[in-house]
Amino acid sequence: MTTYTAPVKDMMFLYEKMRNNKDYNEIEKYNDVTPDLVKNILEEAAKINQNIILPLAKIGDENPTILENGIVRTPPGYKEAYNKFIADGWQSLSCDPKYGGQGMPKTVSAFFDEMLSSASLSFKLYSELSIGAYNCIHHHATEEIKNKYLSKMVEGKWSGTMCLTEPVCGTDLGLLKTKAVEQSDGTFKLNGQKIFITSGDHDLTENIIHLVIARASDSPKGTKGISLFLVPKFKVNEDGSIGSRNGISTGSIESKMGIKGSATCVLNFDDAVGYMIGPKNKGLNAMFTMMNLERIVVGIQGLGISEIAYQNSVSYAKERKQGKTNNNKSTNGADYIIDHADIKKSLLNMKSIIEGERALCFWLSQQTEVSLNHNDEKVRQEASDIVSLMTPVVKTMFTDLGMEITSDAMQVYGGYGYTKDQGIEQLYRDNRITPIYEGTNSIQAADLVFRKLVNKNGDIINKYINMIKNDCNIEEEKIKPFLEDLNFHIEILDKFTSWIKEKIQNSKDDASAACNDYLKALGFVSIAYAWIKVLEVSYKDYDNNKGFYEDKIQTAKFYFKRVLPRMENHFKTAATGSEYIMNFNFK
Repeated sequence: MTTYTAPVKDMMFLYEKMRNNKDYNEIEKYNDVTPDLVKNILEEAAKINQNIILPLAKIGDENPTILENGIVRTPPGYKEAYNKFIADGWQSLSCDPKYGGQGMPKTVSAFFDEMLSSASLSFKLYSELSIGAYNCIHHHATEEIKNKYLSKMVEGKWSGTMCLTEPVCGTDLGLLKTKAVEQSDGTFKLNGQKIFITSGDHDLTENIIHLVIARASDSPKGTKGISLFLVPKFKVNEDGSIGSRNGISTGSIESKMGIKGSATCVLNFDDAVGYMIGPKNKGLNAMFTMMNLERIVVGIQGLGISEIAYQNSVSYAKERKQGKTNNNKSTNGADYIIDHADIKKSLLNMKSIIEGERALCFWLSQQTEVSLNHNDEKVRQEASDIVSLMTPVVKTMFTDLGMEITSDAMQVYGGYGYTKDQGIEQLYRDNRITPIYEGTNSIQAADLVFRKLVNKNGDIINKYINMIKNDCNIEEEKIKPFLEDLNFHIEILDKFTSWIKEKIQNSKDDASAACNDYLKALGFVSIAYAWIKVLEVSYKDYDNNKGFYEDKIQTAKFYFKRVLPRMENHFKTAATGSEYIMNFNFK
């Protein structure tokens, strides 16, 4: 079984030393969120994740969620852990105090999301989709709907889902078949089937609030005719109490490669009563409020699973003896495998990526808060454009690299990593869904290239690259070698950006074939930028904590020498075009 120690020290380093976004610090409502308060929150979060939730990972994998006589039953221990989870207020951490939330910023809740992902992704998914549904309702529903549903969702007594996918359509939502017929009282009756619905049904909460996209009977075909509806598992009476069962049933639970403790359901809607959220035929606009925030959270899932895979790999490498190194350390004819150069390289690869991702995520959390809460509309919009640009990058890079890291962790363990006893192969299986969730990573890459680089607000990618250049104008002599490496790769990114903008105009196939490569190139540079900001603090405060900062400097050195150069190959391969791909005929 895996072990886990929440990286509170590294998280607090980021919160104390990297919270240097001027616009973020101008958000007055977070003035009382002090480092002491955050440290207390993270230390308590570590306890529940390490002691109560972590054991559920193996339990859920060995005792999957089942459908029994029409009732979905979660694995042993889930109910008790969930009751503790909501009693301690973890569901309400980032929610609006108006509805009973604690109002913590995403700079704090993102750390908790990472811990929970490390401890048990299956368990996390029951609360995660609820927060997504809460955000969507909070932004788009009427005051009546918000007052009726949000307090119970914030409390955790009710949970939420996102119901998009159908047997006939995955990403192409314009093909959906679910119908919504308006009734004389202004409600709608929904009929159709949704598949792959995470936490679609379970026994943890009193009610489940489904957010369902469907087409009203008089709406046009395609995506322009999609509306969003709130459809509760149990109808809610005027006084807020739970009424009769709505027309929703669980057809089956998917049998999956991983996250077996999570109920991924087929849901049938048969004259289910629903309430329209937001304007008619504008359902995707509302749903993407949930989807876009969820995509960043999915990236954090990849980060969290990478962290626990890394921690266990280091522990195992320190205990396992195999072969002889060139360091004359042999005892009893063998050395610890952590002394082998190749193993050390694998571990440093994991560490340098994880810590760089965490720093980038913290930076993006500040940008997200600015986009939502700053008083200046222009500042909010600029931050929103950056968040929009970076969302597919974080979602894709963190999850793809999570697959790389969990695979390398299995390799460190050797044959033992392939067995179930150690828990490493489960991390690989559980993480495998993250590059698929919320739009596959190839779709994320296409979204980045064709929609996010340039929009109605201007050339966003050039603004971002220029921001990095300006922000990395640092005088510290010891950082100069890192800056030279970063600037060299920024020049490559500039060339790649010009190339892909040209291809978008005159060769869509070339651009499409290069989307993933471009996203990776941008991602590696973005993580390098985060490392530069870490290095700036590390050299400045070096004498105050030499051991901690020397570790950061050496880890950054590995990233710049061994990981960042990978981005150049992405440009080289992308620039070969697509003709030889598109002209190939599979037989």
